[in-house]
Amino acid sequence: MGSIDRYIFRTTLASFALVLVSLTGVIWITQALRGIDLMTSQGQTILTFLGITSLVIPALVLIISPIALMIAISHTLNKLATDSEIIVMNAAGFSPFRLFFPFFYATCVVALLVAFIAAYLAPDGMRRIKQWDAEITADVLTNILQPGRFARLDESLTIRIRERLPGGILAGIFIDDRRDPNERVSIVAEHGEVVKNETGSFLVLETGNLQRFEAGKRDPALVAFGRYGFDMSKFAKGRDVTLGIRERYLWELFSPSENDPVYKQIPGQFRAALHDSLLAPIYPFAFAVLTFAFLGAPRTTRQSRNFSIASSIVAVFGLRMAGFACSVMAVKSPGPVLAQYAMVLGAIGVGLWMIIRGVVVEPPPGLMEAINRSNARIARLFGRPATA
Repeated sequence: MGSIDRYIFRTTLASFALVLVSLTGVIWITQALRGIDLMTSQGQTILTFLGITSLVIPALVLIISPIALMIAISHTLNKLATDSEIIVMNAAGFSPFRLFFPFFYATCVVALLVAFIAAYLAPDGMRRIKQWDAEITADVLTNILQPGRFARLDESLTIRIRERLPGGILAGIFIDDRRDPNERVSIVAEHGEVVKNETGSFLVLETGNLQRFEAGKRDPALVAFGRYGFDMSKFAKGRDVTLGIRERYLWELFSPSENDPVYKQIPGQFRAALHDSLLAPIYPFAFAVLTFAFLGAPRTTRQSRNFSIASSIVAVFGLRMAGFACSVMAVKSPGPVLAQYAMVLGAIGVGLWMIIRGVVVEPPPGLMEAINRSNARIARLFGRPATA
């Protein structure tokens, strides 16, 4: 790789990284705000909130990476064109196809990143989110108990909490336990928190009073305690997690178990998800080729690039939207899968043909005449002479 190739390669990857981080950060924030109730209503810590919401980042990067690459290539080509570097390189013997080499190398890096995310990292993140969410919702204290309400965990057990504090601390706890027919226990505590270990789940109460009313006795027994453990293991729910399509690794999609209940129920979604994962690293090549085909041809600074930029955006997003449509239809039939492969590979072929032939995309003359007439009418409307 020569010095020019390294310069273009570094510029493209730097722009790609900047765009990827920016877009991913913005979209991640919008997604994270939807789960803000994880802290407010379920009393989870900020670390738990950030940990769970950050696991969705690989899935976002998987979708955003091809788009970020397209923007990075467009920015690099526009920078080269603005500084007339493309024309100088073309005059020095660099054909458009030769100029595409450093962009191809950068696309290979992005494709490897996307392949790893699609095959392992994104499914692993979604799997961890589901398991983590199951652990949170499995706890009866985060699933049933609501501040200010009496919750009956059993026919003879009632618990109420006044509020939830940061860090999972419960304040103002009242427990009425009548499960033992020979006695009734009432507990009032200022604070408490859930503690889980190998023996079970416990509500550890701090600074409170315990009243025990025994059958046959007139006066209750009153005990003041500084710390008291109330066993909640009986009310813990099971934590079995059923993995969906998005939580499956590539090899699990490629060879699912015949006894998998999800596969038996929706085999078409396994097929669609498998080919989406296989096509994920191919889309960056299609985006890169199409973007360069529209913007990589040498042209003077007097020639407008706006139409080429708009055409590349329409071509790239049209290809991706058609891919999404084929992916949805592939759930019912394998035919759209073949159409999706043909469409992506065909776009790469057409783009390479345009690069090799040095095709320059220009707006149709009729469109330019219509634009000029429109500009002239606007100029006359505001009382200014139209410029040629």
